[in-house]
Amino acid sequence: MLFGPGGAGKGTVADRLVDQVPDLWLSRSWTTRERRAGEREDAYVFVDRETFEANADADGFFEWAEYLGNLYGTPVPAPPAGADVLLEIDLQGAQQVRRRCPGATLILLKPPSPAVQEERMRARGDDEAHVARRLAEGAEEVRTGMTIADAVVTNLDVPQATARVAGIVEGCRAAASQGGGSSREPTAAPAEPLTPHPDRHEGS
Repeated sequence: MLFGPGGAGKGTVADRLVDQVPDLWLSRSWTTRERRAGEREDAYVFVDRETFEANADADGFFEWAEYLGNLYGTPVPAPPAGADVLLEIDLQGAQQVRRRCPGATLILLKPPSPAVQEERMRARGDDEAHVARRLAEGAEEVRTGMTIADAVVTNLDVPQATARVAGIVEGCRAAASQGGGSSREPTAAPAEPLTPHPDRHEGS
């Protein structure tokens, strides 16, 4: 699972991953926010609040949360046979996934600096209020994310970040196939070091 603050580049890296890593299936999140100018139609499943809430009431989401007045949710995955699921979500979603699925591998993707984070958000068309809010919360999201993440990748550029995350995915697959430990224990070493959190195996 790929998570991190706004402007980290999660969507771009996730799309590159599914193109480059065999048998990796990206679960498209739902949202009630309006599609941005120039944003791909399949970036999210864009729905109205009534449709979203009906799906939530029917237990149709793996996790969901409200942010800046809009609802975001990850539908219950239904991947093709033999494929691993890739989730691209924010910190709130990652915390819910950790509680609900302790065996998931959580990869924190973070921008190299607040200046780069701001530049990326402006480039994708975020309005001033959204950029300011995201920047104010970004540092805390990274700090909190470090306490639940299994690996951390700084997105210096898309090819570099994609290669690092792909290495983690392949390492997890290798560990799982060898029966040498949890799939949350990557055997590759492309990620940055983490300080272990004492409660990581029980959620946060």
